[in-house]
Amino acid sequence: MSVKTLAVLDENELQDGQMKEVSFEDGKVLLSRLGGKIHATSAFCTHYGAPLAKGVLTADGRVVCPWHGACFNVCTGDIEDAPAPKALHSFKAHVSEGKIFVTANPTTTLKANLARQPKLLASGTESTGKGVVIIGGGSGSFHAIESLREHGYAGPITLLSKETYTPVDRTKLSKALITDPAKIEWLSAADLKIKYGTNVRLGVEATHVDLTKKVVTIDGGKDSLPYDKLILASGGTPRRLPIENANLDNVFTFRGVQDSQKVDAAAQEGKRAVVIGSSFISMELVAAISKRKLASIDVIGMEEFPFEAVLGREIGAALKKAHESNGVKFHMKSKIEKIVASESDPKLAAGVVVNGETLPADFVIMGVGVAPATEFLKDSGLTLERDGGIKVNKYLRVKSGPDQKDVFAIGDIAIYPQQNGDEARIEHWNVAGNHGRAVGCTVAGKEQPFVKIPVFWSAQGQQLRYCGVGHKYDRIIIKGNPDELKFIAYYIKNNRIVAVATMQNDPVVSKASELLRLNLMPTPDEVEAGKDLLSIDISTIASLNVLQQ
Repeated sequence: MSVKTLAVLDENELQDGQMKEVSFEDGKVLLSRLGGKIHATSAFCTHYGAPLAKGVLTADGRVVCPWHGACFNVCTGDIEDAPAPKALHSFKAHVSEGKIFVTANPTTTLKANLARQPKLLASGTESTGKGVVIIGGGSGSFHAIESLREHGYAGPITLLSKETYTPVDRTKLSKALITDPAKIEWLSAADLKIKYGTNVRLGVEATHVDLTKKVVTIDGGKDSLPYDKLILASGGTPRRLPIENANLDNVFTFRGVQDSQKVDAAAQEGKRAVVIGSSFISMELVAAISKRKLASIDVIGMEEFPFEAVLGREIGAALKKAHESNGVKFHMKSKIEKIVASESDPKLAAGVVVNGETLPADFVIMGVGVAPATEFLKDSGLTLERDGGIKVNKYLRVKSGPDQKDVFAIGDIAIYPQQNGDEARIEHWNVAGNHGRAVGCTVAGKEQPFVKIPVFWSAQGQQLRYCGVGHKYDRIIIKGNPDELKFIAYYIKNNRIVAVATMQNDPVVSKASELLRLNLMPTPDEVEAGKDLLSIDISTIASLNVLQQ
C-alpha cells in the first residue's frame, strides 16, 4: 500500500500545547501543537508501548512517556532520553480548509512497526583507527553506541562484555524472571555490527587498563586492545554477606540472565524461599515469585519497613502490607546469624538463622546491593573511592588519572554531580542509559553535560514511579492513600521539593521530572494548598518564555 494523505482532525480541536491520539486507517498517530506548528509522530513509546498522548508535552519540543521517562522530540521523532531504544516515526502534517491532514504509509509505519531505527549520522562500518572502547554490556553501553552514531561519530566502536549476550533489558529479569536473553536484547550482535559498525566481543573480561599507553588488557593478558576514547561502563557486582555458608549452591545473588535462570528453576510450587535484604531488586523478585504458589516466602530486612530510607515509613509500611497480603512474611530490624547447610547435601542451604529462629529454605536470594565492578582499575592510576566508585565531572569524564580528557565512567560506577550540587552514585538502569546518551554526544564532538533528572520505577503490586535528586529529605507530603497503593508523595529538603513518588497516578512523575529539569517545581506550601502538578503549563508557547528565563 502506498503513502496516503488523510484528514484526521478538525484544526480547532487541537490547541497550543495539546497532544491528541488520532486514527489513521488501522493505526494511530500522535498530533502535537506548539504555537502555530502542528507535528505528527507515531503514537506509542518505543520502550513498552505506552500511549504518548497520556504523557507530558513541553514547549521546547519534548514528549515524555507517562510510564518510564523515555522522551522524544515531537518535531523529528528522535530520541531525547533513555530508556527509549528506538525513535518515533515523524509524518508530514498540514492544515487545509480547517482540517489537519497527515501523510503516512499506513502499512509500513503504522500498522506494522511503530518504532524506527534512529537516524544515524555515521555507521562506522568502514572506519579505521583505534576508536572508542566500551567496557561493559549494560544499558549505558547500548545507549552510548546509539548516541555515538546518532551524533556522527564515525570511528570504530568495540564493546567488551563479560556476558555472553548483547545488552538486554535487565529490568525485566527481576520483574518477570525472563530466562532467554534473546527475548529481551535491545539489538542482536548482527545489528550492532551491520547497522552500528560495532565490534562486539562477548564473554571476555577487561582485567587491566593502562591509561598512559591507552590499552585495555583482556582476560589476564590473552589479548589487548588500544583505544582513543574509553568508556567505563562495567556496572556492579552483587554483594554477598560475610556470613557462614553464604556461598552454597542454592544461595543466589541477582544481576544477569543466569541468575534469573537459577531463581526461575528454584522457585517452583511448594518450595520455600528466604530473601535476605528488602531492597527494590529483592522485593521485585518477591512480587514475581509470590505468584508461584510457594510454600513460604520469608523476607529479612535491616529497616523497620522496606524502602523506608528512600520512600519513608508510611509508604514503606503500605508496601509491606501489600506484600503480606500475598503471603509474604517479614522479619524486619533483624540480623542474620548464619545460613544452615543441609544435612543430606552440605552443598545446599536448608535454612537461615535469624533472631535465634531457623527459617526453612529450599533456596535463598541475597539481595543486599552491588559493589562497583572496578577491581580491574586498581592499578590504572584512577582514584577509586571507598565504595569502588569513580568520581566524574558534569561531562562524565573521570576526575583522576593520567588521561582525564579521553576516559569516561557511566552507570553504576560513576559518582557524578547532580543538579543540587551533591555528588551521587545511582544504581539504576535509566540513569546508566542516559549517561550513555550524554557521553555518546560528547565523544562525537558535541559536549553534553549530564542534566537528566533520574527516573526510577519498580513493580510492587502496582507500578511505583519515582524521580528526584538525592534521597535526603526533611519531610514528606502525601496526597492519596498509600494503603490503597494510590498516592503522590512529595519529598522536601530545605523547603524545596526534590523528589516525587507515585502509584496509580501517571503521568505525575513524568511531569515532575520535567518541572525539576526546568526548575519550575511549585513550593511545598503550594502543593499542601492543593496545587496539582499536572495543572502547571509547560507546553504552550506562552510558557516558553518562562522556560527560557
